[in-house]
Amino acid sequence: MLLRPSTLHSSITRALAIGTCMTIGFAASAQEAETAEPKGLEKITVTSQKRVESLNEVPVAVSVLREDQINAAFSNNIEGLQALVPSVSFRKGNTTRNSAITVRGIGTISFSVAAEPSVSTVVDGVVLGRAGQAFVDLYDLERIEVLRGPQGTLFGKNASAGVVNITTKRPTDEFEGTAEISLFQDNEYRLKTSVSGALNDNVNGSLTVLKSQFDGYIKNVYNNEMTNGYDKEGVRAMLDMEAGNDTDILFIFENVKSDDSCCADLELSPSGRHPDSEALPNSTGDGDLDLEQRLIDHDFETRTLDETTGFSMQVDTMFGDHQFTSITAYRDWDNTEFREGDFTSTAGTRPFPVFGEPFQLHDIGAQNWKQTSQEFRIASPVGEAFDYQVGAFWWTQKSERNFTRDASCQNNDLQFPKAISAYLTDTLGIADPTDDQVNQFIADEGLSCNSNDIVSATAYMETQFDNWALFADGKYHINDDLRLLFGIRYTDDEVSYSHNRSSNDQYSRTGVGVRSFDTDYSGKTDETNVSGKLGVQYDLTDNSMTYFTFSQGYKGPAFNVFYNMSDSDTLPIGEETSDAYELGYKYASRDIIFNAAIFRTDIDGFQANNSELLDGVTITRLTNAGSVTTQGFEFDFMWQATDNLSLTGGLSKVDAEVDEFLCPITDTDIDNPCTGSSGADLPFSPDLKYSVTGEYIWEMDNMDIILNGSYVYTDEMFVGAPGAFAEENDPAVLPDYAIVNASLAFSFQDDDYRISLIGKNLTDESYVTTYSGDNFRYQIPRDADRYFGVQLRARF
Repeated sequence: MLLRPSTLHSSITRALAIGTCMTIGFAASAQEAETAEPKGLEKITVTSQKRVESLNEVPVAVSVLREDQINAAFSNNIEGLQALVPSVSFRKGNTTRNSAITVRGIGTISFSVAAEPSVSTVVDGVVLGRAGQAFVDLYDLERIEVLRGPQGTLFGKNASAGVVNITTKRPTDEFEGTAEISLFQDNEYRLKTSVSGALNDNVNGSLTVLKSQFDGYIKNVYNNEMTNGYDKEGVRAMLDMEAGNDTDILFIFENVKSDDSCCADLELSPSGRHPDSEALPNSTGDGDLDLEQRLIDHDFETRTLDETTGFSMQVDTMFGDHQFTSITAYRDWDNTEFREGDFTSTAGTRPFPVFGEPFQLHDIGAQNWKQTSQEFRIASPVGEAFDYQVGAFWWTQKSERNFTRDASCQNNDLQFPKAISAYLTDTLGIADPTDDQVNQFIADEGLSCNSNDIVSATAYMETQFDNWALFADGKYHINDDLRLLFGIRYTDDEVSYSHNRSSNDQYSRTGVGVRSFDTDYSGKTDETNVSGKLGVQYDLTDNSMTYFTFSQGYKGPAFNVFYNMSDSDTLPIGEETSDAYELGYKYASRDIIFNAAIFRTDIDGFQANNSELLDGVTITRLTNAGSVTTQGFEFDFMWQATDNLSLTGGLSKVDAEVDEFLCPITDTDIDNPCTGSSGADLPFSPDLKYSVTGEYIWEMDNMDIILNGSYVYTDEMFVGAPGAFAEENDPAVLPDYAIVNASLAFSFQDDDYRISLIGKNLTDESYVTTYSGDNFRYQIPRDADRYFGVQLRARF
C-alpha cells in the first residue's frame, strides 16, 4: 500500500477546496436561471451489453465518456482521456506498440510480439490485437465506455481485466458539416473537417479528414531541435445503407498515419553518462527527481512511424423477432520504432572498453500486423421474461517484425576472444585454436573491441494468433424487480512463432545488449477454456438497483518473443485466468446519476514482465509471475446541480498486490536471478485516483458562455517489476500529482459557431508517468506543463 494518510487527507482537501470554489463561483451566477424551465440530465445510453441500454440499468461497472466530455477535454489521444476514468491507468512506452492500459491495476506490459493485452480495446465492434492501434489519434467519437472486470460472455475476444469500447459517430440523414481548428503554444495545431448526410433515400454517408502537428516540448541540446512532437493525418469514411427488410449495413474505412518524434526517455536522476552535458538533471541522485527537466542530449532520435488501415462491415437484420448482427473486419498496422538506447551523444566515440566508457546502443524495429475477424450475434427481443444473446467469434492475426540493434562491442567477460576463436573454427577451419593463435589473428587483422567498435545483429520474428469462441449471455426476469444473470463462453486459442537472429558483424562479436549467437527458434501452443458468469440484479426502487456478479476471465497463452530471445524463452507462457466478484449499486433520477461498485478479482498465471540485466542493459522478460489480487471500491456521478451547472466525477480506491510470486524455472540460467516477492504492489496501480469536472452555461440573448473546469488527482504509483517492493525501489515510485484544466467557450447561433479558450495544467504542476529503468530514465508527458490554446469550430 503506497497511500499515506496525510497524502489522502491533503489530496482530498485540495479537491474539495477547488471543487467548492468552482461550485460557488458557478452557483453565484446560477440564480439568474432559477425561473427558467427546469432542466435535467439527458438519458445516457451505452452498448456495453451489445444492446442500446440506459447506463443505470446495466449490471456492469462501466464508466462513460460522452462526446461533450471528450470534446471538453481537448485531448487527441487516450493518454489525456484516461485521467477522467479513475479506474484506468496508462503506461506510455517509447512507441505506441509498447504502451498499455491497465484497469483496476491489471494490464499486460510486454515487449513480446507473441503476447496479448489483458485489457481489450474495441473500436466500432472490432477487437484490436494491440491497444496501441488506438493510441495514435481519437476523433469523431460518440462515446468511450470502460468496462471493468472480465467481459468474455459478451465480447467475442476475452480480456481478463476489462474492455475499452470506443464508438465513433454515425452518418446523419440530414446534411451537416463541421470545421475545427485548434491552436496551442509551441507550434501545435490540429485541423479537422467532416461532412455527413443523405446520399439518396437509402444511403447516408460521412467523411472526416484530420491533420495535426506539434514541434515538441523537449529540447535536444545535441542538435538544438525540439522533439517529442508529432505529425499526423487521417481519414475516416462511412456508408450507412438501409437495404430493406429491416436490414442495415454499415461500411467503415479508416486510414491514419503518424510520424512521432516520441517518446524520448528523460534523465531525471544523474546517470553519469554525460556529466558535462547541458542536459544534466538538477538532482542529487538520492531519490529526488528533476521534474522540471525538459532537455536531452541524444545523437539518435527516438521516433515512431505508424500507419493503420482498417475496413469493417456491420450487418444488422431481423430474423422474425430476433436481431442478427454480423461484423466483418480487416486491419493492417505498420509500426516502425527508432530508439535511442544509450541516452547520450558521447557514446561509442572513444577507443576504450565499454563500461569504462559510455557505450552506444541504437535500435530500429519495424513490425506489421494483419488481422481479420468475424463475429455473429443473435439477440432476443427486449421485454420478454428471458432476454439473451448468443454469438460466435473468429479472429486471426499475423505479425512480422525485424529488429536491428547497433551497439558498442563488449568484452567485459572475454566475449571478444571467444568470438574470434569461434570465427577461426567455423570460418577458417582451425580446430581448438590456442590463445596465441587468437591473439595473433586479432593483431594481424588490426581488430579491437572498444566503445567505438559498433557491432549489430538483426532478429526476424513472426507470430500468428488464431482464436475462435462461442459465447452466450442472458437475463431471466423472475418478476418485475428481480433478474438472474448468467453467461458462458468457450474459447480456443492457438499461438505460433518463429525467431531468427543473425549477427551483422563479420566476426560475430558481442555488443552491449547484442547477443552474438544465431537463433532458429519456433514453437506453437494452444489452449481451450470455458468461463462463465452468474449474478443477480434487483430493482430497489423505480430509480435505483443493485447487482452482484461472479465472472471468470481468461487470457490466452503466449511466448516471450523478443530481440534477445534465448533458449530459456522458448517455453510457452500459460494462460491467465481470473475470478471476479462485484457488488454494484446504481441510482438515476432527473438530476443525478450515481454508480458505485465494490470488487475483488483473483488472478492466476498472471502474465507479467520481470526486469533482468542482460549484457549491460536492462531488459524485461514475460513470465507467468504467479497469482495476484486486486480489490477496492469505485464510484462515479453526474449531477445537474442547477439548470446551468453540471458536475461529474469519480473515485477509485484500489489495492492491487501480488499474492504469490513465482520466479521462472529457467532463472538459474541467468546472471541476475529473479528476486520477486509476495505482498508487493502491482505496477501502474495508484491506490487512489479521482476527478471532478464542473460546467456552467450563461445563456444570453446573442450567445452562450460555457465555463468548464476539471481537477484530477493521481496518487503516488509504483511502476517497477511485479514482485518488487516499492520501499526497496525508490526510483520506481512516481510522486502523486494533481492537474487543473479549464476552458472558456463562446457559443453563437445554437452552437453553430464556437470559440474556446483552453488552459491546461493551470497550476503548472510537473509530474512523471512512466519509469523506464536504469535508475534514471522517465517519461514526462506534454500535459506536465502549463500551456494555453484556442479552438475555433463551425457547423454548417
